[in-house]
Amino acid sequence: MRRPLRAWILVGASLLAAGAGPAYAADTPSAGSAAGAVRYTVHDLGTLGGTRSKATAIEGDTVVGSSWTSGDAAEHAFAYDVRGRTMTDLGTLGGSSEATDTEGDYVVGQSELSAEGPTRGFAYDLRTRRLVDIGTLGGSSSHVTGLSGDTVVGTSSLPGDAVSHAFAYSLRTRTMTDLGSLAGPSGVSAAAAVSGATVVGSSSLPGSPATLTHGFAYSLRTGRTTDLGTLGGNSSTANAVSGSTVVGQSRTAGNGLAGYAYDLRTGVRTDLGSRFLTGQLISGSTVAGGDGLLASSFDLTTHTSAVIGSGRGVTEVRQISGNLLVGDNFAPNSFAFVARADNGSFTYLPSLGGLNSHAAQVNGRGVVAGSAALAAGDPSTANGPFHATVWVPHPVA
Repeated sequence: MRRPLRAWILVGASLLAAGAGPAYAADTPSAGSAAGAVRYTVHDLGTLGGTRSKATAIEGDTVVGSSWTSGDAAEHAFAYDVRGRTMTDLGTLGGSSEATDTEGDYVVGQSELSAEGPTRGFAYDLRTRRLVDIGTLGGSSSHVTGLSGDTVVGTSSLPGDAVSHAFAYSLRTRTMTDLGSLAGPSGVSAAAAVSGATVVGSSSLPGSPATLTHGFAYSLRTGRTTDLGTLGGNSSTANAVSGSTVVGQSRTAGNGLAGYAYDLRTGVRTDLGSRFLTGQLISGSTVAGGDGLLASSFDLTTHTSAVIGSGRGVTEVRQISGNLLVGDNFAPNSFAFVARADNGSFTYLPSLGGLNSHAAQVNGRGVVAGSAALAAGDPSTANGPFHATVWVPHPVA
């Protein structure tokens, strides 16, 4: 990333003064915030032979993402074993590929069928080392957006590619189910996430333009679709789900925008307000989101909210797991962070010798996956190439 102005680099460095410094060698620890009791060690996961790589998800000891191959000839999905410190090329369906999620023995993502060709969702079995094209609903392309247990969800084009529907794909039976739309077969829908047997997303409505949507929840057990309605306006989306709680964005009665949470068991809808307009995420009873500038957390049990971080620059949460939140702070450069919703701690994560970093996901042990910049070889730049990275937490003595 080139420095647009030296002044911005100084601003970025000052933002890191209370946390990690702007440049760290591999395997060096970060400095935690005053409220935190954890320090993080950064590890470079390397590449598949090319100059760049990035991690997109982590579960247990498996990190997935994409990397350029030798000579930067192509971009391939990878799976990295943290314990064994080995990176496996997952291959492609013909063109480039990227892994986007992992759970248990499976990795999912998408791959081009050929250079500049249509994109298909894929599933890779880490035990058999087999890459499978999950297919489509009759059209030419499909896109994966979530994985839970043996269920992959996403969006696929229908025959003729004029309409796309949300789908659920069973890794056990290798069958794809069309989840339909709130407007019937001719409507448009897209799946955003899955938790257990519940798929959520957005769908067009009967007699309305395809751009006017309502959030929906689909039960894989009953085959029933629930229209999640709105906060009084004419449209909504559903972006994430945890257990029986869905979060998304909605128009209000005054045509404003606000985040919301919807309990599928009780039908109770909670207006989260304008601080949760974008990037709504949920884990348990904790919601995270932003207003385009600041990120906040909201406890659905106590109905209390808090700003995440210092409130300087632009803060975006990328993922939440329990009380842990990871994301990026921009000023305008990107600095990865990890925060806690329960005690307000906020820690910048170190880079790999360059200035900037990006956090994507955190696993159950608090290990964060993402990417970080190597030291720059060119004095006119702040960063060298970005490599897939994990940050490992260590309790402060």
